[in-house]
Amino acid sequence: MSSLRNAIPRRAHKERAQPEARKKFGLLEKHKDYVVRAKAYHRKEETIRKLKEKAAFKNPDEFYFKMIKTKTVDGIHRPKPEANKYTEEELMLLKNKDMGYILQTIQSEKKKVEKLSSVLHELDSKRPNKHIYFAEDRYRSQ
Repeated sequence: MSSLRNAIPRRAHKERAQPEARKKFGLLEKHKDYVVRAKAYHRKEETIRKLKEKAAFKNPDEFYFKMIKTKTVDGIHRPKPEANKYTEEELMLLKNKDMGYILQTIQSEKKKVEKLSSVLHELDSKRPNKHIYFAEDRYRSQ
């Protein structure tokens, strides 16, 4: 019988509203709201704890090349502005190579399309019948 009792949906318990005298304090926080707020708080607390631990174990002699290539502006790391690495001639050469690659891929795709379309040329025609009739003598078979 207990399995039948579990199958019947239970009545949802409604939580009470904020009393009229306390309306000035805003909405009454329900338990499920508290649970969401508490979980978020503990998640943030845990993140802060991990970051503090990471900072405590940090090696003061640690070095990365990005430390040279960037500078901090208002506490934010920003890469130093670089002059253009390539000359005008090199840029033109790179663009030509890119164009050549694009043209080559277009050509190969066209060949693939042609190959596939050549296979599909007989789809419109009707298939010949391939029924085989068995006869007992030669005259009936013709």
